[in-house]
Amino acid sequence: MIKKTLVTMLLSSFAVAASAHQVWVERDASGPAKVYVGDVDGERDHGDDVAKLAATTQVFGKDSKQLAKLTTKNEYLEAAVSGSGDVRLIADQVWKPWKNKDGQMQAAVFNSRAGRTETAAALDFELVPVKANGNVFTLTFKGEPVANKKVSVINPEQWVKGFTTDKEGRVQVPLQGKGRYILMSNHEQKGDLEVAGDKVQKISYTTTLSFVNK
Repeated sequence: MIKKTLVTMLLSSFAVAASAHQVWVERDASGPAKVYVGDVDGERDHGDDVAKLAATTQVFGKDSKQLAKLTTKNEYLEAAVSGSGDVRLIADQVWKPWKNKDGQMQAAVFNSRAGRTETAAALDFELVPVKANGNVFTLTFKGEPVANKKVSVINPEQWVKGFTTDKEGRVQVPLQGKGRYILMSNHEQKGDLEVAGDKVQKISYTTTLSFVNK
């Protein structure tokens, strides 16, 4: 009984840690992009917790086949993305798949985007601006809009508020000042799935969108 309770507690602790952490990308103008790990609205990881993701994190601009070179810094990964435009990230090996409380193998996938100039999706789970540089976004999963889904908005003052997508998967974000905004949402997919060569029955997706309002 004690052993079973301990395993349950460990699984619960892992689930909390997984849900609390994100991997996301930010970019200022046409400079290099920065990949952060941690809590979007709180503390960020540094050192080895950041460095270990360099080998498996993909960052790209307009061409998903042209992956940016990543350089490890203490508080982030720096991605040498050339040219202007939006930048995207895929991180699907932050954790190895684990057995959840239902006895199923589960994995986590992080999708992230910096910028709001392009009106097409290029990630499995993504917030896409309806108009370039606008404040209305469509939440999409594999090209289809996701209705009635919570989207958290963190403004430049670290004010956090939740919104819900409408029947068309759209959400309007109030821009109440200059600075960086970060949008975040979660989604789960169930079935006979595969992530980075591992067979799983559930994938927890997290997507973020960061942009600077000038």
